[in-house]
Order: sequence, then C-alpha cells, then structure tokens
Amino acid sequence: MKLLHTSDWHVGKTIRGRSRADEHDAVLAEIVGIADAEAVDLVLVAGDLFDTAAPSPDAERCVYRALLQLAADGDRPVVVVAGNHDNARRLAAVAPLLALGGVQVVPMLTGPDDGGVIDIEAGGERARLAVVPFPSQRYIVTAADLMGLDADQHGGRYAERVRQAIELLASGFGDDTVNVLVAHLMVVGGQAGGGERAAHLFDDYSVPATAFPSGTHYVALGHLHRQQSVPAPCPAWYCGSPLQLDFGETADDKAVLVVEAAPGTPAQVRSVALTAGRRLRTVEGDLAALEALAGTTADDFLRVRVDEPARAGLADDVRALLPDAVEVTVVRPEAERRERAERAGRTPIELFDLYLAEQDAADPDLSALFAELLDAVATEEGDR
Repeated sequence: MKLLHTSDWHVGKTIRGRSRADEHDAVLAEIVGIADAEAVDLVLVAGDLFDTAAPSPDAERCVYRALLQLAADGDRPVVVVAGNHDNARRLAAVAPLLALGGVQVVPMLTGPDDGGVIDIEAGGERARLAVVPFPSQRYIVTAADLMGLDADQHGGRYAERVRQAIELLASGFGDDTVNVLVAHLMVVGGQAGGGERAAHLFDDYSVPATAFPSGTHYVALGHLHRQQSVPAPCPAWYCGSPLQLDFGETADDKAVLVVEAAPGTPAQVRSVALTAGRRLRTVEGDLAALEALAGTTADDFLRVRVDEPARAGLADDVRALLPDAVEVTVVRPEAERRERAERAGRTPIELFDLYLAEQDAADPDLSALFAELLDAVATEEGDR
C-alpha cells in the first residue's frame, strides 16, 4: 500500500498582512499532482488545514476543493484529522458532505467504535488507522470518559492520558493489516519550525514517542512545520508544512512524504519536494547594501533589518528598493540585540517565568495558572 502524508496547510495564513491564497492554491494543486503521479492508494492529512478557527469562504473553498481532488472522485480514500488551529465543530458539520466524496474527517478524539479506528481496503491491502485529532488539555479528560477508560486512569498528566487513548485505539492492530496512526501532537524531541502556536509547544503538551505501539507500520504526525523523523519504536514522521509559513522556516525545504507499507514489512518513507510556494528570506545592511540587492531576490518575501539610524520614512525607502519586503526593522545596538536573541524562540510559559524571576516573584503555582489560562484562551479561540 502506498500512502501520501501531508499536514499543516494553514490555509488563510498571511505573511505580515499579505495574502498567500495564490500560493496555497498552487501548492495544494501540486500535492494533488504528486498523489496522481505516484499513484498513491491512500492520503493522510494530519491536521491544521486552516490557520484560524473561523476561516474565510475563500480558505474553505481552497481546502475542500483540494480534499475532493485528492479523493479522485471517491477512488482514493482521504483521511483527515483536526489540528489545534482547526475548529473541530466546524469540521464535524461538513464531514458528512465530504464523506460523499470519499474524504473521511475525524474532528475529535473518540473511541474505536465511534470513528477513532478506520478500516480501509486499498492497493490490495487492508489498512487499520488509529486517528488522534489534537486533544486540548481540557478536552482530553472528557475524551477519556467517552472512550471508556477507568476512573482511576483519569488522574494522570496530559501525556499519560494521550498514551492511554493511543493504546486503546491501536489495540486492534493486527499482523495481517497495515497499521497506521494519524495524529496531531507535539512529540518530545521534535523540532519546531517557527510558525507553530507557541502555547501548544511547551512541556505540558508533549507526548513521548514511546506512546506509539511498536507494531505500528507508520505514524503520520502533524503539528510541527519542519519535516523530520522522531525516534520511536516504529517509523514516525512529521511531514511539515507545504509552504514556508514564517521566518523561522527559511532554511526548510518543503515536501510531502510518500510511504510504502505492507503487513510484516518495514515501511519505506520517501520525501517528495514541493516547489510552488514563495521562499522567505532575511536580509540586513545599510541602504547602500540593500540597494545593491534590488532585483536579485526573485519573488522571495523579505524580512529586512536596516543598519541605519531610525527615522520617519525609513521603511518606505526600504520598500521602494525591495517591494517584497514584508517586515522592516532597525538593527538594534549590540546589547539590545543580545537581549532580544536570548528571548527569541522561548515559549510564553518560559517568558512568563523569566518575567517573574526578574520581578523576584517566582511562583510555580502562578506559572501553572498562567499555563491553564493559555490553554483556556486557545480553546476558546477554537470554539469561536
């Protein structure tokens, strides 16, 4: 059986206010073309189809058209799980319509008999899929009840509850099936790309790769935007986002993963490059150096750091030289740059703890409350 693994489309995302709709149309069409050229039997979309819980009609049209094209008029099964950026209830509303076109959408974590396990015949093989849409801190307790876990199993931390859910969903994996886990999760040891939602990257949302059963042929992961494998008892991969979504991803080459698997045979994973998106680039220099770059940056989106004294109209001068500049900042003095570098890439939890330390007010209980607040805000945003 040949699978195509993609995730983290984030349709609707802009880059500093500039639309990327044309790029998303192009790159999703490219993914459909790869699915056709590779003659894949099954497509896995591991969450974050949209960038926001309230996508625009244009974003919805782009996503649903791509899913139906991937399904090839119902001839090629497509399985989708919701990510932390998606609105699970909104996806649940359209799931029956997408199912008519061969697209199975799993918006929320649920038990094996309620859509948490999917059996598919394709490519002359039978696949059994355990599907794990993104579970928020608040939802995982409710999900544990829905999945029939014993009361004494509800007291563990997030990672333990997710592990229990995976164990239950994968309990039906057999020796004669292609066993696949599709999940939108933060796995311990994974490397963030830069455009992920920071509130869902800190330790309280991390799940160890040992949660994946060794009898799984392939774990199709979504959430992190950098393509990578994670050390696990079985092949486990993030396929990454199809576009460079933020300036933390400028070194990433975007791709999808094509996986070949059969019962009793280790899965073979191959990366297939995507080329449709515009690249992101950071450039730095004074106005003379930036003028020398004019006309040499193709259609890259640029983050420009200007080594000039701050003044009114400086950003306009830069954009006159480099029309694709989406962010213009003045280079800071060395001490300030060092301080900003020390804070760059830290999660909101880490920044809050740093602030408390600077105020001589470090308090683990306050940090825990702040983490709970972050989760509540993210969940409320998803509900809206």
